[in-house]
Amino acid sequence: MNFLGLLTLPLRAPLLSVLFGVAIVMGNQWSLLQPEISRHGGIEMEAFVAFEVVQLLAVLVTCTMPDLLMRNVSLVMASSRVMTLLVTLLLVIVSGLYLLRLNLLSDLLILASALLLARLDLIRVGITPTPRLSMLLLGTVLFVGIALGHQLPHPTAGLFAEPNVGI
Repeated sequence: MNFLGLLTLPLRAPLLSVLFGVAIVMGNQWSLLQPEISRHGGIEMEAFVAFEVVQLLAVLVTCTMPDLLMRNVSLVMASSRVMTLLVTLLLVIVSGLYLLRLNLLSDLLILASALLLARLDLIRVGITPTPRLSMLLLGTVLFVGIALGHQLPHPTAGLFAEPNVGI
């Protein structure tokens, strides 16, 4: 693909821009939640950011490489009944923990939906990258958007600030 094709990609596949916008909003929302979670939950900022990155990588791998992931999980589960039980138990425990914190689950579902829609839009345009290239492309868009969202100020910071009037 030539350089001009890469520059026009957001115009040809607009859901890629939607993914970038969702990532910016999620990054800003998570940066606003960090002080509250660290104050009430006792979680340090570094641990919160690491937790965000692990969640994003899990969603990214699940949404960009579902066929490879499911094939490997099926092979592990087919190897023995013990492995089937362990994988099922792990899935139930992880999903149960997320159901206890529904706001985290809703954020991940929004990101997963945006990732899948961007991937479908790329396929609609005729770009069918390999799973690793797809993960690299969509992961770059996602992580750059979230990093940019972390840098944005509070959305209402300018609305309620008192005007700076000289006396």
